[in-house]
Amino acid sequence: MKNTIGLYGLGVMGASLAKNMLNKGERVALYNYTDDLTTQFMEQFPHEHADPYTDLSSFVQSLEKPRKIFLMVTAGDVTTSVIDSLFPLLDEGDIIMDGGNANFIDSNERYQTLREHGIHFIGVGVSGGEEGALHGPSLMPSGDKAAYAKVSPILEKIAAQVNGEPCCTYIGKEGAGHYVKMVHNGIEYADMQLITETYQFLRYVVHLSPDEIANIFEAWNETELNSYLLKITTHILRHKDEETGKPIVDIIMDRAGQKGTGKWTSMNALDLGIPSTTISEAVFVRFLSALKKERMIAKDVLQGPIKEEIQQKETAIQHAKEALLFGRVIVYTQGFMQYKVASETYGWDLQLDHIAKVFRGGCIIQSDLLHPIRDAYRKNPALTNLLLDDYFKCLANDHQASMRAFLMDGIASGVSLPTYSAAMAFYDGYRAERSGAELIQAQRDYFGAHTYERVDREGVFHTKW
Repeated sequence: MKNTIGLYGLGVMGASLAKNMLNKGERVALYNYTDDLTTQFMEQFPHEHADPYTDLSSFVQSLEKPRKIFLMVTAGDVTTSVIDSLFPLLDEGDIIMDGGNANFIDSNERYQTLREHGIHFIGVGVSGGEEGALHGPSLMPSGDKAAYAKVSPILEKIAAQVNGEPCCTYIGKEGAGHYVKMVHNGIEYADMQLITETYQFLRYVVHLSPDEIANIFEAWNETELNSYLLKITTHILRHKDEETGKPIVDIIMDRAGQKGTGKWTSMNALDLGIPSTTISEAVFVRFLSALKKERMIAKDVLQGPIKEEIQQKETAIQHAKEALLFGRVIVYTQGFMQYKVASETYGWDLQLDHIAKVFRGGCIIQSDLLHPIRDAYRKNPALTNLLLDDYFKCLANDHQASMRAFLMDGIASGVSLPTYSAAMAFYDGYRAERSGAELIQAQRDYFGAHTYERVDREGVFHTKW
């Protein structure tokens, strides 16, 4: 029998996806550029439907037509090289799926190039890490809809399932799937930073231990704040370093890395004119964290406030909880604003309720808030902003006072809360009748004769200052 799908790339994510496919009944041809990972996979997971190859041509020929090949290799030049090596071995109608963290612009180009030769390219955003890949990730495929129909039985089978629905759906044309994954990662950056700033507040303003904060986060995770990131943060805060017995968070260097998707999201937001301020701030905070040596000097020469003890700790904790919910709403609001404008700009026809549905399970940003987000866009596909939906409008109105109190306590204590501050500024800016931009326009007209509009009549005007 021919294999139903080929998986190229047996690193951590590729191996987990291969196991997932095999466990779901697929016959999987396996190939890796180096033979060692193929051998290792078969030793660790000897499955009757796993068919390993060390020769690329034999790997391709083992697949039923139209051939379906799923790539799990490093994004960028490596992916290009792999596609180039596969191309001469494929026939018209065959399908290449790229599950790497590719830039959507690269996916657009690959889609168009392969299409000219009759080969289908499907960019598949994959979220969930190693565990998600093994047990059911969130999948965001895009490309030819007819080609997706041929691979959807496999993809929807291996995806996470929520209430009997797969966390996988056709996203749109070209590289739309990788775009959706990119902004997913931007939302992930911001949500991680919000949780981190909440931890900073509870630890250094309210003066709670990591174990005490873990208990609070665990309780919060039983409420509307339920999310994968809050859950794993609870486990992290309870974990002790084996050598010292100290909380592991006190041993880990406070210097955050990144792989670029958050930066790509911010750059794209600037290109589209979208105020994705919380995502951009989360990226900048990682840059700031990298300045460890400078920060160690600055702490001894730059003054902060005289810290006062929080008198009402339970009130402060409650404010922190409501601030986290408020902040998360703003992060999702900005992310989905970016999806909406990108869809219109690139002609992708993104279905925002489908995107929210895909994120409900398997992915890193899965949270209970995604259910009302899906409902909001199902109810009104033309919704311009989540804050204008009845549910989210009430939620924001109910919690904005706690957000302000949380920020005032944190800033007064000298704790940096950049992503929360950006969320609050966005909210107040969005609801402002007068934004202050009138002064900016006057300044631009003064030094550059850039003109301005008036509030009392139509037209474009210039003042002789």
